[in-house]
Amino acid sequence: MSEEQLITPWDLDGTLGDLYVPSYIEEMAQQVVTYYDMTVSHMEVITTKADKGGLIWKINTDKGPMSLKILHRRPTRSLFSLGAQEYLVVEKNAKVPPLIKTKSGENFVEMGGKLWFVAEWIEPLEQVTKDLEGAKLLCSAIGEFHRLSKGYTPPKGAENASRLFRWPKTYKKVVKKMEWFRDIAKVYSEMPASSTILSVIDMFEEQAVKALQLLEQSAYNDLVARGNKEWGLVHQDYGWSNGQKGADGMWIIDLDGVAYDLPIRDLRKLITGTMDDLGAWDFTWAKAMINAYHEANPIEDELFDILIIDMCLPNLFYKNVKEMLFEPTVFMDGELEALVNRIVQIDQTKWQVIEQLKEDWKGGKSS
Repeated sequence: MSEEQLITPWDLDGTLGDLYVPSYIEEMAQQVVTYYDMTVSHMEVITTKADKGGLIWKINTDKGPMSLKILHRRPTRSLFSLGAQEYLVVEKNAKVPPLIKTKSGENFVEMGGKLWFVAEWIEPLEQVTKDLEGAKLLCSAIGEFHRLSKGYTPPKGAENASRLFRWPKTYKKVVKKMEWFRDIAKVYSEMPASSTILSVIDMFEEQAVKALQLLEQSAYNDLVARGNKEWGLVHQDYGWSNGQKGADGMWIIDLDGVAYDLPIRDLRKLITGTMDDLGAWDFTWAKAMINAYHEANPIEDELFDILIIDMCLPNLFYKNVKEMLFEPTVFMDGELEALVNRIVQIDQTKWQVIEQLKEDWKGGKSS
């Protein structure tokens, strides 16, 4: 194996199986563990990001169970995440897995153009139940995570991963893509999903334009002016698998994608995803999730307004339809048609709940 061999995605078409690992990466893993003061007796592949070049093993060692992970992002970006993980454990005593230092005192090993690291394997961990109580536990845990992450400064040489100032750009991108969706649906008019998309695109485009206007009229600029450290980190990929229940409370795992941002972005994604799972927006659930978060990390009124505005963006439609830009002839099938119809039904239940949440928030302030 050449020292210079770089780790590249190894299964772009998904044919090799979830747990397949190229032999050169297995050889690198054997090399990486020699940088640590431990003896490894067994390695088990837990999950791969084969399309990106990432991987997690559970390793049994003489120091107990550990995870060995290849971070698929650029090393300077991964450095930001590892610094955050160390900050949360060492400075804030947060329930995120502690990093294991190499023999020379580093948080990682660089090999194959990626950062590798070892962390404690937290046992026992289990997913919370997919009910309202479970959802409240998830919201409370991410609220605490956001509160504890304030004040983080990335280590020397790390990228400054921030999405704090990017909201207007993101909203404008969603508005622009609506135009693209319309154009593609017209060009590929023979595809099963095209007429359905054309019948709803005006509505979703209008929602995106309105959300952008609301954002521009909000306190967003004043809020983000406080800066990255003041707001702390969002997880970006938080959900039922990355917030798990341990013997001593909720743990948050897989911090690879953490970035500075307004914290309610994680909460909004969690609520939107939960309503998708439920098949309709539910005021009782949404209110309880917001309240559970608010108890762990109080939401000021201006930030609550941004949460509501972010809910108004057609997130579910955009997330599920954007793939059609890459392979319209494959993607715009009957399955997408059914999915769009389902999203429209869910969307019809959203607006009343949003109004109720706004009223309830105002009522809670005046009571």
